[in-house]
Amino acid sequence: MSSDTMTGAPANGSTRNEEERPGRKDGTAASRYVSVAVLTVGSVLFAYPFIWMIATALRTQQGVASAGPSLWPVQWQWSNFSSGLNSFPFWHYFENSLISTLIPVVAVVYSSSLIGFAFARIRARGAGVLFGVVLATLLLPQEVTIVPQFILFKNLDMMNTLYPIIVPTFFGSAFFIFLYRQFYLRLPESLTDAAVIDGAGWFRIWFSIYLPLSRPIIIATAVMQFMSYWNNFFQAAIYIQTDRWKTLPLALAGFQSVNGTDTPLLMATTLVVTLPCVVIFFFAQRHIIGGISFTGSK
Repeated sequence: MSSDTMTGAPANGSTRNEEERPGRKDGTAASRYVSVAVLTVGSVLFAYPFIWMIATALRTQQGVASAGPSLWPVQWQWSNFSSGLNSFPFWHYFENSLISTLIPVVAVVYSSSLIGFAFARIRARGAGVLFGVVLATLLLPQEVTIVPQFILFKNLDMMNTLYPIIVPTFFGSAFFIFLYRQFYLRLPESLTDAAVIDGAGWFRIWFSIYLPLSRPIIIATAVMQFMSYWNNFFQAAIYIQTDRWKTLPLALAGFQSVNGTDTPLLMATTLVVTLPCVVIFFFAQRHIIGGISFTGSK
C-alpha cells in the first residue's frame, strides 16, 4: 500500500504538471503576441516621420500640397537631392562636420577608456569620492555649463573655430567613463596582477591588455558619440558665426530660412545629412546593445 502510494504520488504530480503546462504555453504565446503587437505599433509610430521625410523628398511642390495621407509619390522628383546639395556649399560644411565629429570620437574613446580603467583598477584613497563627483556632473544640464565654457573659450581667443567643440572631448565624458569603468570591472583582475608581475606599468596595462579587450564598448561609445556630435547644433550655434567653420546642422538652419517654402528640397537635403547616422546605427546596433548590456550585467 505504501509502495503504491509512493509510486502514485509522482504519477499524480507528473499528471498535474502535464495539465498545467499547456496553460503556461498558451500564456507565454499570448504574452509574446502582445509584445510583438506593441513593438510593431511603436516601430510604425517612430518610423513614420522618417518615412514621411523620404516620401516628401521625392515629391514635387504640387505633389506635397495634394498628397493628403498617402505616402507614395505620384511624380518622382529625384532632382531634389542634387538641387538641394548644389543650393549651398554642402561639401564645405560636410568637411567641417567630419572634423568636428571624428576627432571628438577618437578623443572621447581613448580619454574615457583611460579614466575608466584608472577608476576600475587603480586603488587610491579618495577614488570613490572622485568617481562620485564625476558622476555628479551628469546632473548638470548643458545650459548651466555653457556660460563658463563660453567665457573660457572667449578668453582663449577660440571663438569662430572648432576648438570649443573638439577640445573638451580630450578630457573624457562622464557617461562614457562610467560605462568603461563598469566594463573593466567585469574583466578578470588577474590580468592586471599578471601584468604587474611582469613589470608592466599602468599605462602599458591599459593600452596593451584592457584596450584591445574593449571592442564592444569602444564601438558603442564611438557610435553614440558620432551621432551626438554629427547632429550637434547647440554648441555650433554658440561658438560659430562665420561660414568658414559652419557645420551641417548649423548650415541647415540657414538653408531652412532661405528655402523654407520648398519643402521637398528641404527634406531631400535633411535626408542626406541624417543618412550617415542612420546607416552607422543600423550596422552597429548589435554592438551598442551588447556593449551597454555587458557593462550593466553582474
